Amino acid sequence: MRTRRKQPDVPAPDAPWNEIVPGLWMGGHEFRGRAGQRETAVVRSEFDLVQTLLRLPGHGPDQGVRHHVWPIPDGRLDGTQLAGVMRLAQAAAETLEEGCTVLVRCWHGYNRSGLVVAQALVRQGRSAEEAIRLIRSRRSPWALHNELFVEYLRAGLSTARLLEELAE
Repeated sequence: MRTRRKQPDVPAPDAPWNEIVPGLWMGGHEFRGRAGQRETAVVRSEFDLVQTLLRLPGHGPDQGVRHHVWPIPDGRLDGTQLAGVMRLAQAAAETLEEGCTVLVRCWHGYNRSGLVVAQALVRQGRSAEEAIRLIRSRRSPWALHNELFVEYLRAGLSTARLLEELAE
């Protein structure tokens, strides 16, 4: 399964991760450093929970940090993959309610992580549109540039999951 599409026209983010709402962070495995060079983002023990949607060796987190891994493509998701996204969003929301910090990450921290973070925000009572705007303003205008993921959010992930399962 391909988990990352090459998109040379999409710039790397300026930071390894950004706080979307208090305690909920969104990031990636690569970012543009101060000198403009691409740098590797390695998480250690900065967060209580790390959710990884694209796992790369050597990118952390440290031993003892709660770590959920659910590799998904930056493209069409099947019902099982959408169910996993929903579980990750639920775990992120519950961890925030406990007063802990969460990092959701993928390659650049734009699409896959944006889908999970947006769903966690929807679980907290925000509309899909509100969640998308918030993510784009706090992470990058490039966040959630995958229009399919935006449509999943607008339809509701439960609905999108049912439709994907019917199509299988």
